[in-house]
Amino acid sequence: MSGENGYDGYRGPALAKLQEYEAMVWSDVTVATTKGEFAGLILPRNEMADPEHIVLKMITGYNVGLHVGGIEAITIHGRKVANYKIPEKEFPFTEGLPRVKLLGTGGTIASRLDYRTGAVIPAFSPGELYGSVPELADICNLETEKLYGVFSENMGHEQWIGLAEAIGKEIAKGVDGIVVGHGTDTMHHTAAALSFMVQDSPVPIVMVGSQRSSDRPSSDAAINLINATRTAATSDMAEVMVCMFGPTSDQYGLLHQGTRVRKMHSSYRSTFRTLSDIPLGMVDVAGVTPFKDDYNPRRDDTDVKINAVFDDRVSLVYYYPGMKPDIVDSLVDNGYRGIVIAGTGLGHVNRPLYAALDRAHAAGVAMYMTVQTLWGFVQMFVYETGREIMELGVTPAANMLPEVAYVKLGWALGQTSDLDEVKRIMLTPISRDITEREPHNGYLVLQGGIPEVEAFMSGQWK
Repeated sequence: MSGENGYDGYRGPALAKLQEYEAMVWSDVTVATTKGEFAGLILPRNEMADPEHIVLKMITGYNVGLHVGGIEAITIHGRKVANYKIPEKEFPFTEGLPRVKLLGTGGTIASRLDYRTGAVIPAFSPGELYGSVPELADICNLETEKLYGVFSENMGHEQWIGLAEAIGKEIAKGVDGIVVGHGTDTMHHTAAALSFMVQDSPVPIVMVGSQRSSDRPSSDAAINLINATRTAATSDMAEVMVCMFGPTSDQYGLLHQGTRVRKMHSSYRSTFRTLSDIPLGMVDVAGVTPFKDDYNPRRDDTDVKINAVFDDRVSLVYYYPGMKPDIVDSLVDNGYRGIVIAGTGLGHVNRPLYAALDRAHAAGVAMYMTVQTLWGFVQMFVYETGREIMELGVTPAANMLPEVAYVKLGWALGQTSDLDEVKRIMLTPISRDITEREPHNGYLVLQGGIPEVEAFMSGQWK
């Protein structure tokens, strides 16, 4: 293996180039290329990475990959072997500070990156978190428990149930707040699941993650964790919330209702947005500022309703032009009990699907319509198409987000097989999954290039 002689993870042309100049991993180098000079530390490579690039950690903290075909010379200035160990200090106990429990499921909260494998080394024990984010000790007395260690795409109903039950146990112990560390990709699914499975909590339940790992200068991990912990420890809002960056800068975090939030950008730090409503509030160094006054307030008791059930025989189907009926037929044939449709416009699908929907209804499948526009309400009484689809057994789901309706339907079917009772559960608002109306400022999309938007943005960000 190349790692045995100081060339960790490198192979092929990249390994040959490093050996040519005797430039081992962790060497401090200047690399002359056809595109200019680059200075930094040679990093180990993921052993699955391509064999034609050498990766440097530059003084800015960012990484750059240099193709071996463009390298003209490598000058070595020294060697600094990195230590992957996370600094650990005993988390201090301070009399009078709130007790906060951090439940980990995976994802990057505070961490270091192992460049050899590409894996994130998590900081998770109280001592590791204190060593990485010492500000936490000024906010609370922190306890941690690792429930799962999975990528967020591997979070599913079994983990949702386990997480809800663990939260119930911690509330019974009298903690002042809960923080849930979670990968960002499916955080809004888990937030919805907890909103249904954990109701009337006496303390805040705050989900948090990070878009960028802690080895990057632009990481949001520490700030998000500080904001989430401050919210769990001090907020009066006893709701299931997602706490992530508000603006692209680190000025403040936004607190999003667990049933009205969605990840909206693949890489922006301010990726989470509240849809068809406004956030619950914001959090910064000064504390938590509510935007609403109709939230569930913090209580001194330990009473909470845990209803951690889920039937995973539910599917979410996004309609597209030309969709064929065999997609719906296959779900019915495979024993699915519920289907959520994200329809076009006000909640529509094409006529070729009608027969399949009728068969699904006859088979006792619960079917609900949402809109793929994400903002706005299903309005199936407006056009003939919508009325026809309702006659086939599809129920409009107001302004529930598609993913939220999927989670709620699985939760409802986990409780009962009575379709009338399922309908009652689905159409009863829980934690603002359905709202009476969209507020006037619940839909704001700033589109670059439009004169008035450009004027506004130049005034805000100059």
